[in-house]
Amino acid sequence: MKNLACKLILGIALISLNAAIAQTDSTAVKTTDSVEIQQKNIQKKLADLEKQRLLDSIRKVDLQQQIASLQTDDTYKRSELQQQINTLNQQEEALLLQKKLEIAALRKSTKGHPVIGFFNDTLFLIHTKLGSFSAKERAEVITTRIKRLPDNRDFSVDSLKIVEAEATFDVVYGEDSVISISQNDALWEETTTAELANVYKTKISDAVLRYQEETSIWTLLINIGLALLVLVAIWFLIKYIARFFQWTAKKIEGEENKRIKGVKIKEYTLFDAKRQVGAFLFLNKILKWITLLFAIYITLPILFGIFPWTRNFADTLFGYVLNPVKSILSSIWDYLPNLITIIVIVFVFRYVLKGVHFLKNEIAQGNLKINGFYPDWANPTYQIARVLIIAFMIVSIWRYIPGSDSPVFQGISVFLGFLFTFGSAGSLSNIIAGLVLTYMRLFTIGDRVKIGEVTGDVIEKSSLVTRVRTVKNEIISIPNSTVMNSHTINYSSDAPEKGLIIHSTVTIGYDVPWKKMHETLIEAAKRTDLVLENPEPFVLQTSLEDFYVAYQINAYVREANKQAAIYSNLHQNIQDVCNENGIEILSPHYRAARDGNTTTIPENYLPKDYKAPSFRFMNKKE
Repeated sequence: MKNLACKLILGIALISLNAAIAQTDSTAVKTTDSVEIQQKNIQKKLADLEKQRLLDSIRKVDLQQQIASLQTDDTYKRSELQQQINTLNQQEEALLLQKKLEIAALRKSTKGHPVIGFFNDTLFLIHTKLGSFSAKERAEVITTRIKRLPDNRDFSVDSLKIVEAEATFDVVYGEDSVISISQNDALWEETTTAELANVYKTKISDAVLRYQEETSIWTLLINIGLALLVLVAIWFLIKYIARFFQWTAKKIEGEENKRIKGVKIKEYTLFDAKRQVGAFLFLNKILKWITLLFAIYITLPILFGIFPWTRNFADTLFGYVLNPVKSILSSIWDYLPNLITIIVIVFVFRYVLKGVHFLKNEIAQGNLKINGFYPDWANPTYQIARVLIIAFMIVSIWRYIPGSDSPVFQGISVFLGFLFTFGSAGSLSNIIAGLVLTYMRLFTIGDRVKIGEVTGDVIEKSSLVTRVRTVKNEIISIPNSTVMNSHTINYSSDAPEKGLIIHSTVTIGYDVPWKKMHETLIEAAKRTDLVLENPEPFVLQTSLEDFYVAYQINAYVREANKQAAIYSNLHQNIQDVCNENGIEILSPHYRAARDGNTTTIPENYLPKDYKAPSFRFMNKKE
């Protein structure tokens, strides 16, 4: 029932750990308490089983004594007593099996207590209690007894003996017991009590002999000599390392403007020769100190390893380097299956991208035609597909990335996603607008367009902006979202096939016949360069005003990007042809008689001697 209660407490603690992270500490305490309770229960069971075994042993000895005291002809009584002994033997076997099971359960959660040698090394571990002594107390007492043994100068291997007691095997020195080995100790080490006693005796004797040998005067003198030799060697090593790096520094300085000529990226000088030499000298100094520290670090464990009392320091210093290296190599080895999986996934997606890229090129070049899909859609569609494929690849390999399931890694991912979402809202709208514009096919590179109030040639279409070069050679960048929200006029889309109609309005008085004006404007259009003869130019009378008629000349051209030059040439030809036909380009809105009137220019702009002119008259005689 107690075991069941312990297991129930442990299960509740584990469920609480998975259900509520905030209660981690309290759950860990409960789990630890339940494990300790379980260990105590098992230890108590082992103690009870050992008591029962001792009682059975005493009972068996008593029965054997009774058999020995019987008369030879008392067969019935002898048989009865032997039957009881056999029953006790069976019970002993059952107790032994139960002990093994309990120790196997205890082995999973119990750590042994070390018996420390003379140089802080562990000789062996104690796992079980004996009598009133716990495992920890037994280890401490045994350690103390072992460290007293070298005090006897006549110590030898034969001085230690194994004595069989009632329930234990004891390793003794003279009349003093060093360690007692119980059946539980033997079961824990999966051997017999006698064999374990021999093993412990060997370890103890070897430790004592090694201590006596390594602490002898002759050994100490040899160790001191070796230490001095190591110090001399490290002194020379440091000296020649310093000289070597002094030599390399002089060689670097000597190569200035020779081999070391600076670093240039195209026309920009990243490092001139002097700065590059300074960088190399700084790197040389860093390497010198790293080498010196590494040499000292390697020497210290060797120096500490000479003396037995400081060998633990040597192991610790080497552990600072070896343990991380072992950990790294072990992590790499454990991660190899995931790494191979990532490589395979990347390899597969790489060739998927190559296949999609091939289809994109075929569609863009016109080799592969899909109804309703234009060649200029191939590249942006490929970019969208590429992003989606790469995103799917990242999702596929995400769980194979080291630390991807850690809360810290997930928190950073969420934070970066939050920053990207809210920090690039405007950019995302422009990117989406750029994609929509691509599939709307409003214009292509080189088209003459009018976007809002901006007129010019499209020179760039990116995911964020559209750049237009105006007729005045100005580069105007228009965000794609603005293009989407504005009306767009494309002058070039149909110009090569159907022609673009250019038009200009001229106002002429009613005194000029409209037919003559039509002929004049059409002639002027035909004289204009780049104007098509077919379809022919035509004239529209757009309005009849109070003082004049508005005539609009319309002509077809194919070069939409040359509108400014065509309009200028057309206006020149209109003036020339009108002059040739005696037509004055007049729109008499305002008449002013300046003769004899004062100018309207403000007085402060006029010269001081300014006077209004007088009226002039002219008589013409017949």
